[in-house]
Amino acid sequence: MSSALAVVVQTPAHSGLAGPLRYRSELALAPGTLVRVPLGTRETLGVVWDGEAPGLAEGEARPVTAVLDGIAPLNLAWRRLVGFAAGYYQRALGEVALAALPPQLRELDAAQWERRLKRRKPAEPVAPAAALPPEPSAEQAQALAQIAAAPGPFVLFGSTGSGKTEVYLRAVQDLLLADPQAQALVMVPEINLTPQLQERFVARFAPLFGRQALVSLHSGMTPAQRLASWLSAHAGPGAGGARIVLGTRMAVFASMPGLRLIVVDEEHDPSYKQQEGARYSARDLAIYRAQLESRLASPGAQVGPARCRVLLGSATPSLETWHHSRPAAEGGKYQRLAMPSRVGLGRLPAVRLVDMNQQPRKTVFAPALLAAIAERIARGEQAMVLLNRRGYAPVLACGSCDWKSECPNCSAYRVFHKIDRTLRCHHCGFTERVPRACPSCGDIDLAPVGRGTERLQEHLEELLAGLERPGAEGEDRRVRVLRIDADSTRHKGALETQLAQVHAGDVDVLVGTQMIAKGHDFRRITLVAALNPDGALFSSDFRAPERLFSLLMQAAGRAGRDAAHGAASEMWIQTDHPQHALFAALRRHDYPAFAKAQLEEREQAGMPPFSFQALVRADARTQEAAQAFLNLASQGAAGLPGAGDISLYAAVPMTIQRVANVERAQMLVESPSRAALQRFLAAWLEVLRATRQAPEAKGVIRWAVDVDPLSI
Repeated sequence: MSSALAVVVQTPAHSGLAGPLRYRSELALAPGTLVRVPLGTRETLGVVWDGEAPGLAEGEARPVTAVLDGIAPLNLAWRRLVGFAAGYYQRALGEVALAALPPQLRELDAAQWERRLKRRKPAEPVAPAAALPPEPSAEQAQALAQIAAAPGPFVLFGSTGSGKTEVYLRAVQDLLLADPQAQALVMVPEINLTPQLQERFVARFAPLFGRQALVSLHSGMTPAQRLASWLSAHAGPGAGGARIVLGTRMAVFASMPGLRLIVVDEEHDPSYKQQEGARYSARDLAIYRAQLESRLASPGAQVGPARCRVLLGSATPSLETWHHSRPAAEGGKYQRLAMPSRVGLGRLPAVRLVDMNQQPRKTVFAPALLAAIAERIARGEQAMVLLNRRGYAPVLACGSCDWKSECPNCSAYRVFHKIDRTLRCHHCGFTERVPRACPSCGDIDLAPVGRGTERLQEHLEELLAGLERPGAEGEDRRVRVLRIDADSTRHKGALETQLAQVHAGDVDVLVGTQMIAKGHDFRRITLVAALNPDGALFSSDFRAPERLFSLLMQAAGRAGRDAAHGAASEMWIQTDHPQHALFAALRRHDYPAFAKAQLEEREQAGMPPFSFQALVRADARTQEAAQAFLNLASQGAAGLPGAGDISLYAAVPMTIQRVANVERAQMLVESPSRAALQRFLAAWLEVLRATRQAPEAKGVIRWAVDVDPLSI
């Protein structure tokens, strides 16, 4: 006799089929079982879900095609996490659940899975070996003791170079040695930081548990690698699977039945927020997941034991996290652990401001800064120059007419890349060769306007051409300037090779974007210079100052990490506004003072974390259609649950309003109550779907809701 099943599958966006669908099976299948089911004219992967699915009578429901044997059902904690994420971020349950699984798992049919299963090799048991980690500093030891004694969540507020990674390593090691079934998830914001952290984790844990006990999960892996890592994490230690998962934001959905610790390194980083599809925050889901795991371990308990702890680490926590980690007497929900000192004798760099108003017009490097860089080179030390704009120049322009290198598909300029003589749009990817003459007037005198990392590298090589680096007689002693940005690291292995050159001392000056500003342990860098950071000081985005302070403080942290050079380390900032309060706090390395001032401003303005926001974005053939759709949906919002506590603003074009010939508009939704905002959005989705079918919405291509947006 067949039984009815609720099965979650990936349905088309905005189809209205947000929940499980009804199927029938001859076998009794537990919730969490992976199955192949028919959907329309195709077969797809599905997950058996809890409860019942509405719809067809049992006899009319289509049968399950196959069960993926050899994979244990996804547990209740994983299903609850997916259910929460789908509800909170206003996405279909199947979209979130299936996107959380490896692509190859979604693509393999039952026969292919059987063949894949036969190729799996059981892990070989490893006898733990003695590990001798470095002795923790007093601050590290205190932080570890607090983590062991309280449930958390914890915010590890440690200055750059204070040894936060060692705290992560020891917390993981203490957990895994104490509980043979425990697993730990360690998350980093970007792929380029994963190999560096992986090396340290492998060195620490491979002797203890074997190399197979640690796996990575990020989008830079091949589909086969991602599937193997996911299966190892899902199997758990009891089946010889992974005990530690290192990954980027996608790893927050890794199936880990023994999860007991989640570490979110550089928790402030915007990369933890997904910008396509289900726009989730991996940091926020990590906190929810830890609480969920603990709650399910003690059902019915008001406050369960800390079965799973979460540790957020940063030298510049996000203002939301900082606000939540205030003292409990003031309403704080997280426990703050402070590590203000650098490990060893390393010192934070002295911050020097260069008033560019006092420099000749069009000065790129102030003479004093250039002299300081030359001094570092002469001593055999390294300097780092930060400019958060890649390419040779932001614009190529004609001096005889008004022509500029605008993108024909976007409301943005194409960037001039001199190295391959191309004009490249960084929004839609449209690329073409630099024209021989102005397309408008025929003048051959086309000139770059502005400066990117490629042009900065060229200019710096010219300025330093007369200098020599220390070296033996007969060596090539020319100064070496290396550029690291998204263009120079496009090819596989390029970033690792370039970073190795920096660590080996083969580079005198490192030029790059924010890629080089965080997470890297450069031992020879004693000077960091930031050029042209002023744009964020007066941005319309209220988060811009927070991002700038974080970037500059993280960049400063690359200098003076070696005690031998710490006393001489410096951070130079060239600015037109040296009296700005942000720079005053930066000079003192005083993040608490900066955060206090910013939070006071936000509270007065009713901005997050003192209010809650969502954006509804619409893409259409015309800007008028995009805005008409949003404004029409706004008119239909009256009377919806929670609407009395909601502020709906008028639709406006996005900052880059046209990308790839698609016009984009957005509408801000704001409320002092998170619960009211959630109730309103859940009800408003039906209005948005109905509005999409209205004649006035003709030309609308797609729309999306972004809860807790990071950029407006």
